[in-house]
Amino acid sequence: MSKPEPYVKKHKDGSLWATGQVIGEAPTGYWEWFRKDGTKLRSGHFDKGEQVGEWTTYDREGAPYKVTQMKAR
Repeated sequence: MSKPEPYVKKHKDGSLWATGQVIGEAPTGYWEWFRKDGTKLRSGHFDKGEQVGEWTTYDREGAPYKVTQMKAR
Protein backbone atom coordinates (compact mmCIF):
# COMPACT_ATOMS: atom_id res chain seq x y z
CA MET A 1 0.00 0.00 0.00
CA SER A 2 1.22 3.49 -0.83
CA LYS A 3 1.99 6.09 1.79
CA PRO A 4 -0.12 9.27 2.04
CA GLU A 5 1.50 12.30 0.44
CA PRO A 6 0.83 15.93 1.41
CA TYR A 7 -1.50 17.87 -0.89
CA VAL A 8 -1.86 21.65 -1.05
CA LYS A 9 -4.03 23.65 -3.46
CA LYS A 10 -4.07 27.45 -3.69
CA HIS A 11 -6.56 30.05 -4.92
CA LYS A 12 -5.55 32.02 -8.04
CA ASP A 13 -4.33 34.83 -5.75
CA GLY A 14 -1.90 32.42 -4.05
CA SER A 15 -3.78 32.07 -0.77
CA LEU A 16 -4.33 28.60 0.67
CA TRP A 17 -7.47 26.88 -0.64
CA ALA A 18 -7.15 23.28 0.56
CA THR A 19 -4.74 21.05 2.41
CA GLY A 20 -4.75 17.35 3.13
CA GLN A 21 -3.20 14.09 1.99
CA VAL A 22 -3.63 11.83 -1.01
CA ILE A 23 -2.80 8.24 -1.83
CA GLY A 24 -2.41 8.22 -5.59
CA GLU A 25 -5.14 10.68 -6.57
CA ALA A 26 -7.57 9.73 -3.77
CA PRO A 27 -7.94 12.09 -0.80
CA THR A 28 -7.28 10.40 2.53
CA GLY A 29 -7.17 11.45 6.16
CA TYR A 30 -7.98 14.93 7.48
CA TRP A 31 -8.61 17.80 5.04
CA GLU A 32 -9.31 21.53 5.42
CA TRP A 33 -10.62 24.15 2.95
CA PHE A 34 -10.18 27.90 3.35
CA ARG A 35 -11.72 31.09 2.02
CA LYS A 36 -9.51 33.61 0.22
CA ASP A 37 -9.37 35.69 3.43
CA GLY A 38 -7.77 32.73 5.23
CA THR A 39 -10.74 31.70 7.40
CA LYS A 40 -11.53 28.01 7.50
CA LEU A 41 -14.52 27.00 5.36
CA ARG A 42 -14.84 23.23 5.86
CA SER A 43 -13.00 20.30 7.36
CA GLY A 44 -13.38 16.55 7.55
CA HIS A 45 -11.90 13.15 6.84
CA PHE A 46 -11.63 10.98 3.75
CA ASP A 47 -11.14 7.22 3.52
CA LYS A 48 -10.09 5.96 0.08
CA GLY A 49 -11.53 9.07 -1.57
CA GLU A 50 -14.89 8.94 0.28
CA GLN A 51 -16.03 11.52 2.83
CA VAL A 52 -16.44 9.79 6.20
CA GLY A 53 -17.46 10.73 9.73
CA GLU A 54 -18.23 14.27 10.83
CA TRP A 55 -17.67 17.19 8.47
CA THR A 56 -17.71 20.71 9.89
CA THR A 57 -18.67 23.87 8.00
CA TYR A 58 -17.46 27.19 9.43
CA ASP A 59 -18.96 30.68 9.31
CA ARG A 60 -17.19 33.77 7.93
CA GLU A 61 -15.43 34.30 11.28
CA GLY A 62 -14.11 30.73 11.23
CA ALA A 63 -16.42 29.43 13.99
CA PRO A 64 -18.17 26.06 13.48
CA TYR A 65 -21.85 26.47 12.55
CA LYS A 66 -22.85 23.14 11.01
CA VAL A 67 -21.73 19.54 11.49
CA THR A 68 -22.78 16.92 8.96
CA GLN A 69 -22.47 13.19 9.60
CA MET A 70 -21.52 11.46 6.35
CA LYS A 71 -23.37 8.24 5.65
CA ALA A 72 -21.38 5.07 5.07
CA ARG A 73 -21.76 3.65 1.55
